[in-house]
Amino acid sequence: MGSIAIAIHGGAGTILKEDMPPVKEEQYKKVLAESLNIGYDVLKAGGSALEAVEKAVIVLEDSPLFNAGKGSVFTHKKEHEMDAAIMCGKTLEAGAVAGIQRVKNPIVLASQIMMHSDHVFLMGEGALEFAREQKLSLENEEYYFDAYRYEQWEQAQKTNKASLDHSKKENKEHKFGTVGAVALDGAGNLAAATSTGGLTNKKYSRVGDSPIIGAGTYANNNTCAISCTGDGEYFIRAVTAYDVSCLMEYKGCSLEEACRIVVQEKMVKIGGEGGLIAIDRAGNIDLPFNSDGMYRASRRNDEPPLIRIYKD
Repeated sequence: MGSIAIAIHGGAGTILKEDMPPVKEEQYKKVLAESLNIGYDVLKAGGSALEAVEKAVIVLEDSPLFNAGKGSVFTHKKEHEMDAAIMCGKTLEAGAVAGIQRVKNPIVLASQIMMHSDHVFLMGEGALEFAREQKLSLENEEYYFDAYRYEQWEQAQKTNKASLDHSKKENKEHKFGTVGAVALDGAGNLAAATSTGGLTNKKYSRVGDSPIIGAGTYANNNTCAISCTGDGEYFIRAVTAYDVSCLMEYKGCSLEEACRIVVQEKMVKIGGEGGLIAIDRAGNIDLPFNSDGMYRASRRNDEPPLIRIYKD
């Protein structure tokens, strides 16, 4: 078996240690560790990168701490519309879903779309119909209710604007709520997965970069696997995830160099804030971001795990 590696993220933004209660910090780190360990254990046992990223993201979707699955933010209509995508680096097959409601784990639905349909991208009621056919777990709206998320929605209602995942310290704490995972398995295959609840108070069934292949999610065995988190409109315009891969494939950049160019230069020039997690086919890992912090964790082979929140 060759090298194995996995990285996960739980969003980026203005995440400052002085604003984070120690108890809350430990809660975040505990879930990040659980997600990382579950994905890593899949790889260690000889499982596929696809299985590893899906299982890692499920853990994050099941936690109310992150804006995905159970922790998804409220839309303008006080509902939840979730997006997700998964991609296989070996075959370039992918599955994606947007504007889904009631599905407990949108990343599982994205995986089922990839494996059991003739399509890549489903949305709304049609995606829900497919989820029912696949007998996926569905939840009532009460499952997604969280007092903190509701408070965010009430604040956003006052301004009548859609907002990135934020707290009552609106001008001080600015978070991009997305979760994701990338992995390299022992057979040399890469995979990426991303899931999000989108924007607080969003209207018109807005969709961000997370479910868009090449923008927020991308995997190719020839180059790398990428999952992004940030201001989705900018990541869509820049085709961020694919841009990293292109710099590696066509310009010969290393993973670290390609990520630096995209995150620290190209995204900054157009006003895009956030970050991404990346793994290349050699198992190198890069976790760049141009914001104040990013919930992130990674592990390679038998090396100790890394779990971080703030800028080091």
